[in-house]
Amino acid sequence: MANINRRTLLAGAAATGALAATSRIAAQDMVEAAPDLKGKSILITGCSTGFGRLAAEHFAKLGAKVFATMRNTPRPEADELQAVADENGLDIHILRLDVLEQNEIDDAVAYAHEKSGGALDVLVNNAGISFGGPIEIQDLEATQLTFDTNVFGPQRMIRAVLPAMRAKKSGLIINVSSQLGRVIAPSYGVYSPTKFALEALSEGLAYELVPHGVDVTVIEPGGYPTMIWKNSNENSMALLARSDGTHTSGYPELVSRLGQRTGGGSTDPMDVPRAMAEIIAMPAGTRPLRRPVHPGAKPQIPINELCAQVQVGWLGESPFGPWIKDVHNV
Repeated sequence: MANINRRTLLAGAAATGALAATSRIAAQDMVEAAPDLKGKSILITGCSTGFGRLAAEHFAKLGAKVFATMRNTPRPEADELQAVADENGLDIHILRLDVLEQNEIDDAVAYAHEKSGGALDVLVNNAGISFGGPIEIQDLEATQLTFDTNVFGPQRMIRAVLPAMRAKKSGLIINVSSQLGRVIAPSYGVYSPTKFALEALSEGLAYELVPHGVDVTVIEPGGYPTMIWKNSNENSMALLARSDGTHTSGYPELVSRLGQRTGGGSTDPMDVPRAMAEIIAMPAGTRPLRRPVHPGAKPQIPINELCAQVQVGWLGESPFGPWIKDVHNV
């Protein structure tokens, strides 16, 4: 039986209501099943530590061909991952890729296309950076680096892989955001602004790619004990060291906490790769636009739901309506 998904439903308006419900049930069933990623080619950015490192191994163990990318290779993290791949017979290719460097992006994507025999099935934009502290103390060096990594980096990657995906009429782009891409906590610098931008970029892209058969999903993790906290603390202290006090003097309590931030507690960072694997295994056209991931509070859920309602109410009957409804599973 042919897969029923949102895009096939667009061609059958008379049965849209009943079949849309069927499609959603099928999508939920897929999430509950054990993911099978055999035959999938997946490129992941930021694989030296954290979610990217865990995802590379997890996806490969589920049968995928994984292109695990990281900056500044050779490095010990690359050697460690290669040893794991060799020991377990995993199809992992470790590539040098800094999302700030267009030539490294082009080289890595070209290699992945060659080894995959064509377009990638999945791009995971996972690489990210964070500085702590009030927004006023974020100098332009920190601000530009954060936007360049968290927003322009994914855009560079998207532009590199999309022509082949569009030609194939299939593919999935997963952008790793944060619950701080929908809610705001003070003293996280411009991290939230960059993740808000990534959320908007992802949603606009999702609408535009409906005619091309390419899905977009935003992963919204809560706090997990990964290296982002240590790296952020180091970045924050470097920021503080080059400040002359003009801006930091206004925030003594917040500045005094720089370099001390931890998060995630005893939560399991594998929650994120598992959620991504489930989404990758879902049929095209049934994947969610957003997926909050955390065992605790997920304050972004009502925001996500309200925004979906507003989008459908605002543009649902416009010429963009089929795209909007497709993405929001209406």
